[in-house]
Amino acid sequence: MIRPTRSALFVPGHRAAWIEKAATYGADHLILDLEDSVPDQEKVGARAITKAGVKALRAKGQAVGVRINGFATGLTLDDLDGILCPELESVSLPKVETVADMHELDALLTHLERRLGIPVGTIETPLGCETAKAMRNVYEIATACRRVQRVSLAAGPGGDAARAIGYTWSKEGTETLFLRSKVVLDARAAGIQYPTISSWWTIKDLEGLERDARWNRQLGYRGMTVMHPSHVPIVNTVFTPSADEIAFCRGLIQAMEDAEKKGIAAVTYKGDMVDEAMVKTARELLDFARSIGIET
Repeated sequence: MIRPTRSALFVPGHRAAWIEKAATYGADHLILDLEDSVPDQEKVGARAITKAGVKALRAKGQAVGVRINGFATGLTLDDLDGILCPELESVSLPKVETVADMHELDALLTHLERRLGIPVGTIETPLGCETAKAMRNVYEIATACRRVQRVSLAAGPGGDAARAIGYTWSKEGTETLFLRSKVVLDARAAGIQYPTISSWWTIKDLEGLERDARWNRQLGYRGMTVMHPSHVPIVNTVFTPSADEIAFCRGLIQAMEDAEKKGIAAVTYKGDMVDEAMVKTARELLDFARSIGIET
């Protein structure tokens, strides 16, 4: 069963002290980074630090993955060789564009898993959508690649995604509405249950972050990747079903069960007509809540 990720936090892979401290931030998932946040001269040394970090974090029960350097850098294979261990849950490849990219990563991981005695296919390869082709090919990649069980859209300011698409980022986010909608639709159509997004990098504007997170949840996302520890509790709260939502869903399910005993297929609940389709939606929310440890 895939575990939902309400919050994912990047941590530079060459900073051992930061990695150790990151377990205290409350993020559902940590991404130790070997790519953008690590200076070129420290990338080789960061591999051992990252591998040790993965082992230590997993020993604490923290979900953790690693973002490696992309194929164009010539560092990919050495990164994988330097970080792979039984504790590693996932490897994120940057600048993915096509099914072929993920198949190449799959082949490398398969070789290394066999060499290390790790069951083949154990390590996930989440699809990060930060290029135009990746955003165009989400459904094809997610359905063709066995290790892709998660999809995350990059829709923040000034980064690879903004350059690839050419949008000018705003706090309102209307310039990325099509991208957000397209990726979440493709992901769900491909069977990806919990798509996530990175769309807010402004550290001090916490009210803006909360608005953006709520909008993402309304669109169908189930979590966000954030750039600063202060963002974690806000995102966790937004993507956690509230007590009122849980009570509403439980009441709706009970109302329909009572109606079914009377041979009725639809009833009025809280002023709205509800039927079996809405029961399925309510059960999905309760399943999500339980999967993140909420009593329902």
